[in-house]
Amino acid sequence: MPEPPRIPEEHPADPIARAYSPGRVNLIGDHTDYNGGLALPMAVDLGTTVTFTPDSTFRVVMSSAGEPEPAEVDIHLRFEPELIRTSTPAWGRYVAAIVALVRPFTGGRGRIDSTLPVGAGLSSSASLEVALALALGFHAEPITMARTCQSAEHAATGVPCGLMDQLVVSAAEDGGALLIDFSDLSRRTVAIPEGLEVVVVHSGHRRSLDHSPYAARRAECEAASYGLGPLGHLRPEDLVGIADPQLRSRARHVVTECDRVRWFCAALETGDLAEAGRLMTASHRSLAEDFEVSTPALDDLVVHLVSLEGVYGARLTGAGFGGCVVSIAEPGAIDLTAFSTPAWRVRPSAGARVLA
Repeated sequence: MPEPPRIPEEHPADPIARAYSPGRVNLIGDHTDYNGGLALPMAVDLGTTVTFTPDSTFRVVMSSAGEPEPAEVDIHLRFEPELIRTSTPAWGRYVAAIVALVRPFTGGRGRIDSTLPVGAGLSSSASLEVALALALGFHAEPITMARTCQSAEHAATGVPCGLMDQLVVSAAEDGGALLIDFSDLSRRTVAIPEGLEVVVVHSGHRRSLDHSPYAARRAECEAASYGLGPLGHLRPEDLVGIADPQLRSRARHVVTECDRVRWFCAALETGDLAEAGRLMTASHRSLAEDFEVSTPALDDLVVHLVSLEGVYGARLTGAGFGGCVVSIAEPGAIDLTAFSTPAWRVRPSAGARVLA
């Protein structure tokens, strides 16, 4: 393979850049973001660090501690999903999409290190996208950063994901979860009470949204909202106008989930942890029955967790179809070593930032 063309020496490379982005766990409010509703995700103390050293080539070459092959992308790659999805290896499609959007001035070499499990529903892809964009020199306020990285996700995977993951990892503040109203993208921090533990347990089933009915669920929500407006704005009595029972069930989840988000925030703020836990478990039931995105492994894990003394509630977190369950509990109520699958105690984290 011939050497790539080199940038003239009058354009020296910038110093080494390092950037970090957390992952996220969604405490409550799933499949509400693309419906103009409410969600309460929390950035966590697991995340992705990208180290990048510019050089005088026109190629960005990224290696990952978790992948055998590096990703190599021409900085002049056009932002066309058909081109981006032909990138190899497959994980390099995220790199290709960010490079095509950010358009770094020079190429360079970098490394990706992550403490986030892949395919667990903890936003490993959004974490990578935001950290990489920062390391390549793209600095923007959180909504612009989130929309840019959402576009990268769409191009890389073909999955029409909402904005929640990219926004919370960009905008989170330390010490709390981020209440987001997706009707106008307004947000505020909701403190996590002292003494409340947030525990995430993997179901043992890796999640891959591009091989799941995620896009079908989104299409069903769009069909349910026809003539009514965004589902996140509706009230329960509005649902009688949806004739199709399956579409009505999808809409019912979104409408009732937005109410649960409101009530959950109020319960945290008043210290009513039992009520917060009840709402989480009700959320899981709605995701399983009305939205049909749970799995037997996720259901069994929720049942087990809520049976433990000192556990207030539990639910699947993220889009479903596998991945993790999140629970809130008294300190020490959940023994992480008792599970055959990975489990983590997670704490709220600040959003993405440049480290050097």
